[in-house]
Amino acid sequence: MKSKHSKIFICPRCKGDLEFTPDKILCVSCKTDFKYDDGLPLLFWKNEWADSKHDVTEEIKSFYMETPFPNYDDFESAITLREKARKQIYARLLDDQITYTGKILEVGCGTGQTCNLLAMTKTRTVFGTDISVNSLKLGNRFREKNRIKNLRFLQMNLFRPVFKSEMFDVVICNGVLHHTSDPFGGFQSISKLVKKGGYIIIGLYNKYGRIFTDIRRYIFTITGDSLTSLDPRIGSKNFSPYKKHTWFMDQYKNPHESKHTFDDVINWFEKTGFEFVNSIPNISGKPVTPDTKLFEADTKRTKIRRLSTQLEMVLSDKEGGFYTIIGVKK
Repeated sequence: MKSKHSKIFICPRCKGDLEFTPDKILCVSCKTDFKYDDGLPLLFWKNEWADSKHDVTEEIKSFYMETPFPNYDDFESAITLREKARKQIYARLLDDQITYTGKILEVGCGTGQTCNLLAMTKTRTVFGTDISVNSLKLGNRFREKNRIKNLRFLQMNLFRPVFKSEMFDVVICNGVLHHTSDPFGGFQSISKLVKKGGYIIIGLYNKYGRIFTDIRRYIFTITGDSLTSLDPRIGSKNFSPYKKHTWFMDQYKNPHESKHTFDDVINWFEKTGFEFVNSIPNISGKPVTPDTKLFEADTKRTKIRRLSTQLEMVLSDKEGGFYTIIGVKK
């Protein structure tokens, strides 16, 4: 196969052009070689920050290499994945409302379930990146087994993106930035990949909604993890033992996490040229239903209303205090 210059990718080390061949990927500027693993481009490049900044990237990468999350034990085919996903309102809304013809990137895609779901609409072009090769392999095997051809997985450090600026109509980053040393820096990095008029979807742990998870983590620590059934998901009969294990590890044993308010992310939007569009849970208090319009602009309400919504998350204790905010690039 003749090597070719990519129209999408750049070198994560120097931002030069990349040349893809069947055996390797070469930066034509700095001459760095990148390899493949089971067909996955390994385009990860380490951070080069000041020594004073504690970088948790390698710790997080090692954690998810050992514990890929989430797993595919319930999904044997594209049909069963879609059926399962569409029972969850958020996944169903994404699949129904994200553009059918654009380019979509999921940063920190884990095992790629969302990517595989979105790519089942064959007119979309989907990319999924993560730092964990083991997680990516699970997603890529599912993709190959189900012959999903409009999706590509690759290893990437979100602080050293391998895509040219403003390439994507939608960038998704769920449950990732709060596992980095610099969440806002990470947001700045991936926000540059969104086209003008395109959307960014950010999912984070909430400062208030995470309170009960923190309490349970403390209880588990002092009891030697003997009371794990206190977690609603682990106590449920609807999850397999392995799924319960991966949930427990992700929620309670992760080596690093931070927590963020709605106002934190709204401030990130304002600093980087984005406008608030919507959130889950909805700031106005409206229930999220199959009829909810994710990309229809809503108001961000007042500080008091935003605080009230976050305090309500404490009482619901759902999804480990996780929330999603959507912005559009001006």
